[in-house]
Order: sequence, then C-alpha cells, then structure tokens
Amino acid sequence: MRTAIRMAVLACAWTLVLGGCSRKEEAADAAASAELPHVNLDKPAGAWPPSRPQTPVAPPDTQTQLQSAANTQTQDGRRFIRTASVAFSVRDVYRSALSIEDLVAKYGGFVERNDIRTEVNDTRSHARHDGMRVELTTYTLQGVLTVRVPSDRTQEFLRALAGQIEFLDTRNVEATDAQFDLLRQQLAFARHQQAQQALAQVASAPGKTGERVDAVSTRADAQTQRDEATVARAELEDRIAFARIGLAIRQAPQLRRTERPDLEIAIRREGPGFFARIGEALAEGWRLALDVIVGLAYLWPLWLGAVLAVAGLRAWRGRRR
Repeated sequence: MRTAIRMAVLACAWTLVLGGCSRKEEAADAAASAELPHVNLDKPAGAWPPSRPQTPVAPPDTQTQLQSAANTQTQDGRRFIRTASVAFSVRDVYRSALSIEDLVAKYGGFVERNDIRTEVNDTRSHARHDGMRVELTTYTLQGVLTVRVPSDRTQEFLRALAGQIEFLDTRNVEATDAQFDLLRQQLAFARHQQAQQALAQVASAPGKTGERVDAVSTRADAQTQRDEATVARAELEDRIAFARIGLAIRQAPQLRRTERPDLEIAIRREGPGFFARIGEALAEGWRLALDVIVGLAYLWPLWLGAVLAVAGLRAWRGRRR
C-alpha cells in the first residue's frame, strides 16, 4: 500500500516538472514571434510595391573613350616615351586611311606604315541558263597604319581621330619613363668620348710604329662605339619627341557579284551531237573487239595445249571402252 502511494506521488511530481518546462518553451517562442515583423504570406503578388526600374547609363562618347592621362602627364625631371594602339571599325577603309594620313600631317606627324588587305569570308556560285556562272563573294577590308605624331599633341590627335570611328573595339595607351635610358646613353657617350681622347694622345705621342698603329686601330674602334652611342641617343630622343600610334581599322563585310563564262556548259554545247556520238561509240566498240581478238591471239600456246589435252582425254576414254 505504501509503495503504491509513493509511486503515485512521484508520478505527480514528474508531471508537474514536465508541465513547467513546456510552459517556459511556449513563452520563449511567443517572445521570439513578437520580436519578428509580421509578414503576410497570403498577400497576392500584385499587391507588393513594384521595383524601381534602373535607368540605363549611356556609354561615353568616342572622344572620352580615347582620352588618358598617359597622353598629357608631365613631371619635372621625367620624360616619357608614349605609345598607343587603337582598333576600330570605319565606314570605308580606303577613305578613312586617307583621312587619317591628312590628320597626321595636320598635327605635324608622319606615316610609317599603311597596309590595306582584303579577306575573303565566303564564296558561292550558281550556273545560269545562258551559259554564265554568277559568283557571290563576301569580303572584309582591313587596314593597319602606324603613325608618329608629336608627343605633346597625342591627346589632340586621338580626339580628332574620333571622327573616323564607327565603333571602338580596343584602345591601349602607355607612357614609359625614359629618364634612366637617357642617363645611360649620356654616360655611355661620355665614356666613349674620354676613351677616344686618351687614345688620340697615345697615337700622337712618339714611340714605335707598331704601337702607334695599334693605338690608331683602337682609337677607330672607340670612335665607332662613340658613333653608335650617338645614334642610340638620337633614336631615344626621337622616340620621346614623337609618339608611335598603331591603328587597326576594319570595315563591315561587303558583297561582290561577278559573272563569268561557265566552262562546263560551254564544253557541253560545243561537243558532238547525238548521231556523231553514236558513230564514235560504234567505232570505239569495234576497236575494242579487235583489241580483244588480238589479245586472245597472244595466248595461242594456251589454246593449243587445251586442244591437245581434250584430244588426249577423248582418246583415253575410247580405249577404256
């Protein structure tokens, strides 16, 4: 009896503990749901406020696309070698190439290279009833120019070039600091100059003829090196003074239509008629038959052996009977 009472008391205590825990969890869930904003998921899609459309940003004009600080930057004590490359499409390659040459001359530059070539994309043809063949060809004109303009007018030239551009593909502008190359050329020139002066004193001094000849030869080599240093320095000054700009231009694909005589149709028309072809076929057949007979005649030993074999076989059978 006492054991049953104890078990009943323990069961009641355990039930009370579990009920308290569940009430705490429900209170925590209620507090969390109160903190979250209320969202009505049953609201139709059309009731939500529409998103604002994004206004497309127009691309900059061609002159702006060709600008770069590398074309205009200047710093005390620094000199730059400016290079640029631009690839773009034009309305007419030949006219644009001539206009670019005029533009280069206007800004005090010159043209180093002007190459124009045609690239065939596809060719198709069909025959007409009048014996002509129509040929359709799609091709693309491409040009490559290399121009030199004064370095301080590079930006102006590129801006003026924008008038020839239908669509800009790529552009690349570089400004290489040349101060160390200049210093290296100056030191090399001074070094060769001093060496030549020293060798001149040795060559003019009294001494043996052989030694003086060697001194003169060494002086000539030193003078050659000095001249090469002078030329290298002049080339570097030229690269600094004039920017080198490479231009790659192209034109939209064009269609070319040509007509030419169809040789196969002409051969069929100029060939022999029906009866002439029949006569040629009979003559050719007769010649072929004669050739076969002549060929068989070459095999007369074989036919003779076959006849003798048949005759011997018949004689042997007659004896057995």
